[in-house]
Amino acid sequence: MHQMPAEPGAVSAATCISARGVSRWFGDNHVLDRVDLDVSLHRRLGIVGASGGGKSTLLSLIGGLDDPDAGMVSVQGCEKAADRLARCALMPQRDLLMPWRLAIDNAGLALENKGISRRDARARVSPMFERFGLAGAELRRPGELSGGMRQRIAFLRTLLAEKEVLLLDEPFGALDSLTRAGMQDWLSSALDAEPRTVVLVTHDVEEALLLCNEVVVMSARPGRIIDRIQVSLPKEGTHREIVAQPEFVALRERALEALET
Repeated sequence: MHQMPAEPGAVSAATCISARGVSRWFGDNHVLDRVDLDVSLHRRLGIVGASGGGKSTLLSLIGGLDDPDAGMVSVQGCEKAADRLARCALMPQRDLLMPWRLAIDNAGLALENKGISRRDARARVSPMFERFGLAGAELRRPGELSGGMRQRIAFLRTLLAEKEVLLLDEPFGALDSLTRAGMQDWLSSALDAEPRTVVLVTHDVEEALLLCNEVVVMSARPGRIIDRIQVSLPKEGTHREIVAQPEFVALRERALEALET
C-alpha cells in the first residue's frame, strides 16, 4: 500500500480543508477511524471506497452537518460546525429540484435564500444558462428535462450559493453510463471556469481520477485512508481516449487493488 498519513500539527496557509485524527461512531458502529487529510485551495479531492465505509459521513463532517467524536475538522481555518457549514455547499446524488418551480427559479433558489428577489435572481441566472449548456430550458419544469439537464441545474444552484467549498456526494450516480460520461466532461470544464475547492464522493474510480487532483481510497468500515493517489495526467482527447491512456489505466488498477485489499 502507498499509505502516507498526514503529519499531525501545522496546516499550510494554502490549505482549505483539514482533518486530523477524525473518528466517528453511531452507537456501537465505528464508522470512521483516525482519518487525516488536507485539501488545498481550489484543488479537487476524490474519495472512493466500499459502501458503508464512511465516505458520506466524512463529507457531512467537513460540511458542518455533524461533528467528529474524536479529532478535528476545519474549513478555511474554522473548526466549529456552524462555521464549516457557512463555507460549504452540498450537492447530493438526487437533484432535489422543486417540481413546481421553473428551471431558472430552481437554479436561482440559493440567491432567493439570501434575500434577492426572484426577478433579480432570474436576471443574474439567465446568462449562466447558455454558459452551462441549458439555453432554452429556462421556462421548463424539472419533469420536462433530462437527467443530465436536471443535474446541471442542480450544480448551477450549488455554485450560486457562492461558497468556497463544494461537496459533491455521488452527483451522477443516478445517470446512465453514457450521460454520466458526458456530465463528467462537462463538470470538469465547469470547475475550470468557476474554480472551487471540491470534495467528491463516488463509487466510480474512473470518475474520481477524471475529475480530481488527488484520490483517497478508504477501507471498509471503520473507514480508514489506505491509499492516496496523486493525479497529474493530461486530460486532452475524448473520454474514451483519456481512460485508455496507460498512465490512467495504471492509476485505476492501483485504486482497484487497494479497494480489494
